[in-house]
Amino acid sequence: MPSALPISRRAAAPAAAGPAAVPIDLALQGGGAHGAFTWGVLDRLLQDDGPALDGLSGTSAGALNAAVLASGFADGGRAGARAALQAFWLDLSASGGCFGPAPMLRNAGAGGAQDLSAFNLDGLPLYNWTQQWLNSFSPYQFNPFDLNPLRDVVARHVNAAALRKGPLALFVTATEVRSGQPRIFTRKDLSVDALLASACLPQLFKAVTIDGHAYWDGGYSGNPALWPLIYETRALDLLLVRINPLLRPELPDTAAEISDRVNEITFNAGLMAEMRAIGFVQRLIAQGKLDDQQYKNLRLHEIADDAGLAPLHPSSKLNTDRRFLERLRDLGHAAADAWLRAHRADLGRRATLHPDRFLQPR
Repeated sequence: MPSALPISRRAAAPAAAGPAAVPIDLALQGGGAHGAFTWGVLDRLLQDDGPALDGLSGTSAGALNAAVLASGFADGGRAGARAALQAFWLDLSASGGCFGPAPMLRNAGAGGAQDLSAFNLDGLPLYNWTQQWLNSFSPYQFNPFDLNPLRDVVARHVNAAALRKGPLALFVTATEVRSGQPRIFTRKDLSVDALLASACLPQLFKAVTIDGHAYWDGGYSGNPALWPLIYETRALDLLLVRINPLLRPELPDTAAEISDRVNEITFNAGLMAEMRAIGFVQRLIAQGKLDDQQYKNLRLHEIADDAGLAPLHPSSKLNTDRRFLERLRDLGHAAADAWLRAHRADLGRRATLHPDRFLQPR
């Protein structure tokens, strides 16, 4: 990772006069099945004539969304990207076990219940037994043949040749196991293995080996990584699609709750560090100590729905029930629609998210 994380020494392109022409980068968080929320956000953004997508950075489920979108976009523009995302998530729901080794849990949930908490798995005896079993064995023991149903799903919906010819910059983050450093895969070297590496939780799957290097989930080093967008694209507007909570009002007091919260904090740490660095550079530019023609003064934005996703326990990230994924899609679609109505005119003009607000939730 570059030492001057939020700085780009390339002069950024000036913002266009209207929002439809403003280039925008998307940063997509990971979160297992909760990535269906991002599917809904992307579907709504793609329905809009603007903004103009420039670059995509994603981790884990965010990387899958980014790669599928870019594949569809390369072949069919916005309509092709929307169709590709829908096909991918519906295929994933039919395959089962894509975000964990327990496909028997994928259809758990209380039918057509209005409360999203009905799709949590933590109250199921089978889920709790499975978690205890996983805590006793590693994937090198319980899955020696490294079976992963996600591989076939990704292979059906990500076209590496289309990515290379497509117009969108793409960055996928994985974590190199031995060094602990992020590895950024671009559309030039992206593969099915790279996407599996970005989504590889070490408690559930063997490390993914690429060119002699072993990789785990990219969330340990960036969820998602922002710096590739800062260095490698022209856009000054950066929209984060966030699905992981920054704030949990309740204090975890069981072993499972403590473990879940530790994972959430760990997976947010890289993003928070980058936000802190971006805020520092923004203050220096505002004070005239840095030249905004040499250093990017980003306009940050965010789409999230903490209240809507609040009923969900981390266990629901394994639940690929189609009804659940479509409910999450609808939440994401509504959140993006609300954001566009409130902030479309801000694109190219002003930020709608300040790093300090992000780092100090109330």
